[in-house]
Amino acid sequence: MAGLVTVFGSGVMTNSAAEAANNDVIFVIGSNTTENHPIVALRMKKAVRKGAKLIVADPRRIPLVKHAHLWLKQRHGTDVALINTMMHVMIKEDLINKKFIEEHTEGFNLVAEAVEGFTPEEGERITGIPKEKIIEAARIYAAGKNAAIYYTMGITQHSHGTDNVFSLANLVLLAGNLGRESVGLNPLRGQNNVQGASDMACAPNVFPGYQKVTDPEARAKFEAQWKVTLPDKIGMTVTDMIASADAGILKALYIVGENPVVSDADQNHTVAALKNLELLVVQDIFMTKTTELAHVILPAACFAEKEGTFTNTDRRIQRVRKALNPPGNARDDSWIVRELSRAMGYEMKYKNMSEVFDEIGRLWKNVAGINYERIDKHGIQWPCPSTDHPGTPFMFKDGFPIGKAKFTAVKFRPSMELPDEQFPFTLSTGRQLLHYHTGTMTRRVKAIDTAAHDAYVEINPADAGRMSIDNGATVRVTSRRGSITLKAKVTSVPGVGVLFIPFHYREAAANVLTNPVYDPICKIPELKVCAVKLEKIQEDKDNAA
Repeated sequence: MAGLVTVFGSGVMTNSAAEAANNDVIFVIGSNTTENHPIVALRMKKAVRKGAKLIVADPRRIPLVKHAHLWLKQRHGTDVALINTMMHVMIKEDLINKKFIEEHTEGFNLVAEAVEGFTPEEGERITGIPKEKIIEAARIYAAGKNAAIYYTMGITQHSHGTDNVFSLANLVLLAGNLGRESVGLNPLRGQNNVQGASDMACAPNVFPGYQKVTDPEARAKFEAQWKVTLPDKIGMTVTDMIASADAGILKALYIVGENPVVSDADQNHTVAALKNLELLVVQDIFMTKTTELAHVILPAACFAEKEGTFTNTDRRIQRVRKALNPPGNARDDSWIVRELSRAMGYEMKYKNMSEVFDEIGRLWKNVAGINYERIDKHGIQWPCPSTDHPGTPFMFKDGFPIGKAKFTAVKFRPSMELPDEQFPFTLSTGRQLLHYHTGTMTRRVKAIDTAAHDAYVEINPADAGRMSIDNGATVRVTSRRGSITLKAKVTSVPGVGVLFIPFHYREAAANVLTNPVYDPICKIPELKVCAVKLEKIQEDKDNAA
């Protein structure tokens, strides 16, 4: 790891999920934890029962709010303003950890200057949260002996998502909540093995273990192991690829286990880009909206049909064992990759997946002490640099790899598309409890799909009443990108003027509507905020259709 900011930026939990049960202050921001990470949420609830104070910052009245000591209902996209105001309060009231800041950080003065103008009054003006609540939140977080922050894509899926993460990192450093059990900054990963994919360089700027492709020493190490010459230039992000395909620059694309037609922003643009490719190869376990566009489909094996490892949200590497053979012509991912590589002139000579894992340990010191024998029954959390090392439940106990952690001054920037007269509602998208991601798997489970079969849009009762929209009525939601038709769910979960649509439903894909603008650093799309209009579809129109 290059350092603290690099770790936060890559989405690594500093602490373990199990430690949530022992937090005395829990600050959840941009995470519908009970629906997206229910096991972690159970531990949070356990901590609350033991006396912990729970702060929830979310524009929606998510289920976790009913367990919260304090709910901060911020306007969409104003997280930086909220966090900067909390830091302003902590600095002004001398609630910061001066010893930690002096001994373990640098750049404090830059952040102190940056948050000077974020008075409680200014924070209230921008976020819509009463200033008294922001002050209370700052005091509660600063007073916690075991205070932890948890966040997910409600923080990252913005055009200023990196700024959001930097702000949270600043807040953690200000309080000195690192290097101990039951504290930290903890991004909860969104899908199975996302952490493992990140660790193994599913990003355009790094080799496995977050070793930069622009670093000659790192590059030489991998070249020596693989006996090839590796590029020294940073490649394209996923969003860059779609834009380049649309422009005719990118000619071929190989998609593994992803359904971007449903999951990426601005579906119409994504479809047009994929159709513009000369070759689209899709590797997946089921047919999806994306495989429908593929020139070649490679049928893959599911988790129970292959050997390997998964790395979960708190860096725990666990064995995956083959329980049955894949159906038909389906093959496990490693076999497909090796065969493709062999056909293209480079043979990967691995006898089994254990050999692959041993190679990872030779190239990345943080997993050098882990092998298949050690994780035969129980997983181990990296960093684990040697075979006599027990693994690392929480990070930075002995300080930071770069010496001192760096504060990053962050300015507030509003979301790129806000409501106006033509599109007066704010739309946010996300997940619900019963379905998973684009529904490729869960919507094939009859019991689950029966319980959550229909696409819906959450509408506040005040908006529904004003527009004479009944619960269950058919409505149309339109943005500058397109329209979808779905059922109205009248509920007090969203605020007035706010709509929420889960993105699991391909027949009413929320990402037809979303805005394809991206964070300039990590290139994550702004899926959490866009402007839309809402229309009731009259019954006679339904009948005519």
